[in-house]
Amino acid sequence: MCELFGASSAGPRGYSRWLSALRLRGGLQADNPDGWGVATWHEGRAMVEKSPEPGWTSGRFLEIAHGARSALVVAHVRKARHPPSPGLRNTHPFAHACCDREWVFAHNGLVPVGADCPSACHPEGETDSETAFCRLLADIASEYDADEHGRWVGRLARAASAIALTGKFNFLLSDGRLLVAYGHDRLHFLETPSREAGVALVATEAITDDPWRAFEPGELRAYRDGRLLARLAAQPGTPGRPPSRILHAPSHGDRP
Repeated sequence: MCELFGASSAGPRGYSRWLSALRLRGGLQADNPDGWGVATWHEGRAMVEKSPEPGWTSGRFLEIAHGARSALVVAHVRKARHPPSPGLRNTHPFAHACCDREWVFAHNGLVPVGADCPSACHPEGETDSETAFCRLLADIASEYDADEHGRWVGRLARAASAIALTGKFNFLLSDGRLLVAYGHDRLHFLETPSREAGVALVATEAITDDPWRAFEPGELRAYRDGRLLARLAAQPGTPGRPPSRILHAPSHGDRP
């Protein structure tokens, strides 16, 4: 099954140790040979590079792993399941516009959510992942603009838990400011908090020998500048009324 890697930092920096480890899991050290992708942000704009080739054989992935510098990263190595063949349009991360911002999304799991999508977001490929991405954006769009204190993150957690009812739904999502990670059943985090140089990392597996910690089932964590902004428990529950319990709320000074 696909693997994810995300990073949020107080400023641009390199992530070669972790991206190099993820690259090897793209078909060499793990069965994810069907594509790779890395999104980084530069002057507020997302740059997404991806290919349907195995990550561990890609010279370009190697260059990015050692050379990329960014305050935000969303990366993915793919095991093709739906559709069950590689292809650039079906390679993560995906990017779509919403609420006057560019959003990036990568997913691990399988969610048979159907083919219908909100008119505001049209998938370019055939994956369940991109369809779910569009549904999340449609769900938060009405609150995102007007909410300075991140109530849209709570809405996102509830929408994610509702989709998780249909299958396996672990994902990374970013609007260029926040890194949001939802761990339905398989995600880990590594935090080194510091006001000057904090960094928060998220990965499907503990890809290095650092002290990674597992997400609780159904846990959502939102990071900004390498610091935890919000943490919510949003375990899948009754359709239409998925629970959401705030474990860590943003202060008035922590605005997304």
